[in-house]
Amino acid sequence: MDDLESEFNLKVVLVSFKQCLNEKEEVLLDHYLASWRGLVRFLNSLGTIFSFISKDVVAKLQIMEQLCDGPQREHYGTLQAMVAYEVGSQLVDLERRSRHPDSGCRTVLRLHRALHWLQLFLEGVRTSPEDARTAALCTDSYNASLAAYHPWIIRRAVTVAFCALPTRKVFLETMNVGSPEQAVEMLGEALPFIERVYDISQRLYAEHALLDLP
Repeated sequence: MDDLESEFNLKVVLVSFKQCLNEKEEVLLDHYLASWRGLVRFLNSLGTIFSFISKDVVAKLQIMEQLCDGPQREHYGTLQAMVAYEVGSQLVDLERRSRHPDSGCRTVLRLHRALHWLQLFLEGVRTSPEDARTAALCTDSYNASLAAYHPWIIRRAVTVAFCALPTRKVFLETMNVGSPEQAVEMLGEALPFIERVYDISQRLYAEHALLDLP
């Protein structure tokens, strides 16, 4: 994952999600967390607009890094192994946060939801016309994903913050992959990698009835 530490390039970050899956299509947590760190760099490159999301993501990444490096690390190699271990050992608060407020299952679910928002937003940017307003695209993506899990006051503050987003052309240029046209082409090639990881994670959580963890 050294590429993620070099000069920022969104294509490198998005394509890195391809490395998150092994031959069994299990989600490799170390690669997943490293890919998310790259996404945080992208969000932070846009200033404070997405700080409400990036700060929460960083906190969740730190929790997961502690679990992956902790005494039970053998159970945190893949998302599938983690879910099996925590659910089987009753380490997940299913109805309300109590004994296990920062379980791996709950923590990754928050990252999973944020990934869905970012996937929807970037796909919206890719398929929108040149004169589309990024603030509107971002708000629509947020309302279709993260908004359902935030109280009204946060939703209001977030949508106001989105108004500071740059134009679509400038936003595409921040990806550091060339012209806006090249950025659109890159998104078409790279976003399916995120979508695949998201879909596999979504199916796993649905199978174990974990999609609504408190």
